[in-house]
Amino acid sequence: MQRVRLRYTKRGRLRFTSHRDFQRAFERALRRSEVPMAYSAGFTPHPKVSYANAAPTGTGSEAEFLEIALTEARDPDVLRELLNDSLPDGLDITDAVEARTSGLADRLTASVWEMRLDGVSHEEAEKAVAAFNGAETVEVQRRTKNGVRSFDARSAVVELRALDQQPDRPEVKACAILRLVVRHVTPAVRPDDVLSGLRVVADLAPPVPAAVTRLAQGLFDEESGTVTDPLAPDREAAPAVLPTATGAAVATAPEGAGTA
Repeated sequence: MQRVRLRYTKRGRLRFTSHRDFQRAFERALRRSEVPMAYSAGFTPHPKVSYANAAPTGTGSEAEFLEIALTEARDPDVLRELLNDSLPDGLDITDAVEARTSGLADRLTASVWEMRLDGVSHEEAEKAVAAFNGAETVEVQRRTKNGVRSFDARSAVVELRALDQQPDRPEVKACAILRLVVRHVTPAVRPDDVLSGLRVVADLAPPVPAAVTRLAQGLFDEESGTVTDPLAPDREAAPAVLPTATGAAVATAPEGAGTA
């Protein structure tokens, strides 16, 4: 059985699709592309697809991940092109690698988000960000199926800053851009929770809903303060292809590499 890991996007109007809507669209694409999927056992077999930490409905994303299991080996790049031909524009597979390591979900420990606040000036955003960053805790509330829940939105935030305005691209209307790096903790702290926190500490309330996009998702590197590519270990574990004297290619496994 081959396992392939995919990175996909939610762009444009498709940011408003729910995770269940995406599941249905993706499984239709698998059938149309005639992907040799492995299926679960039991009375209602379903394709073996593992989804990891999907973005909330209404937010865009450049970094969603899933893993599929195949009964026959396929070239990941060819598989990516076939699926993109069957998926609607906006749901795009941007990367595909063969799974050669374990623990993809364990490598999704943080996200980088961009929040566009139309109607908010850069100066207003900077003041609110400074107040948020200067607070030890920021208590916010979120309505859940079990009622209203209160929690701290500050402790999970690694970085929150207002991006500098670009003088060569003046905005006709006020628009602040915030960059957020947040750890994946329990309970999960989402971008809308941080926006609620900005309202709590600085009374910042954008006149229109913020446009939120996840830019990256992966393992948080403590030394560099960056979020790393979770598919990089699989690429690094792939066998190197070396040319021979006859022109044929020979694959060699990386030194010390083991089985996934």
